[in-house]
Amino acid sequence: VEKKPQSKTKPYRIPLPLFRLTLLPSAIKMKIENSLPCHQLPEVHPHNELQFTVATEEDFDDIMAISQDIYGGLDYLPSRFQAWLQETNRTVILARKQGKVIALESVCVIDDGETMLVEGLRVAPQERGKGVAGVLLRFCSQLVKAKHPEVKVSRLTRDDQLGAKDFQKYRLITKQGILLVRFCAEDLKLRIAELGLNMGSAGDGLHPSSTPVRLEPEEVIQIFLNNGVMQDILPNGTIVQDWQPFKPLSSNMAILLKKDIDWMVDDVSCPSVASLCTFPIRVPIGNDWYYLNIDMFGKDLTLALQQLVCHLRSHTDTLKGHVMCQVFLDPPLWRPMADFFKETLKVELVKEYTEQCVVESDVV
Repeated sequence: VEKKPQSKTKPYRIPLPLFRLTLLPSAIKMKIENSLPCHQLPEVHPHNELQFTVATEEDFDDIMAISQDIYGGLDYLPSRFQAWLQETNRTVILARKQGKVIALESVCVIDDGETMLVEGLRVAPQERGKGVAGVLLRFCSQLVKAKHPEVKVSRLTRDDQLGAKDFQKYRLITKQGILLVRFCAEDLKLRIAELGLNMGSAGDGLHPSSTPVRLEPEEVIQIFLNNGVMQDILPNGTIVQDWQPFKPLSSNMAILLKKDIDWMVDDVSCPSVASLCTFPIRVPIGNDWYYLNIDMFGKDLTLALQQLVCHLRSHTDTLKGHVMCQVFLDPPLWRPMADFFKETLKVELVKEYTEQCVVESDVV
């Protein structure tokens, strides 16, 4: 495909049959040697045109305009957009049509440069079902591959039911059960105090070996990079933190330790259960609504419940308002933990069992 010379005033265009991809000069950080293969593009009206640009702070309102009701109101992007723009290993790409933002996708390079993590995908309601997401994904893959030729696979995390066609495109890496509940922070705080559920607090009378331990950064590195310790705990050797799947590598730990996360285990020397609780963020459900994410690894229900209560008590202590809490855990633990939420904590279950699936495909 012949490329036209780049101009300061005109977009840099790659003409393609049936579809035109317009790359603005400000959006390109490297030269892309090959355009998208024509046979991979969806058939659309020949006059349609997409433009791809790197997102900036000025695009925030336009992005939010296409994001209404996305992820059931649990959209994390409003709270993380500014941070995403600062991450050197991440690129946030926008698709535009006639200058208007119609789609977004974020790609982040992890796993010592071998994995492209796809996140935040969204398409404007009026443009869904037209192949925009597929074209955007292929464009992002090409962009990342040009800048990071060592990238081998693309990973993403899904919560919908995977079908036969999905398994033709993706390999399943691991899956966790999703337990979604909602509660008033003040009410849950009182309920935990009323029940005397003070696991992990000084003077609670529990045997020290059963008291959850909140880890310091150096302990996190020591434990999670020890394959002998974590191989039977992490699902398929994967640290899934708030929908992001990481291999236990030093480079990934450097990324994770920059985040506001409470790391917890039951025993520092020989853990059976580990958990990561992401600090609460505001979500666009309504005023004073927060999202709390807890990732559980391990199969011991009692130890998992102890760590759950510790996380809930810690983060409801100062919160005022409503909380949507999502717990990811080994599928067999889902039902007994759901019963604990409903019967013991008197917390409302938002939906029945669903699964979080980490999938990957080769980047060609």
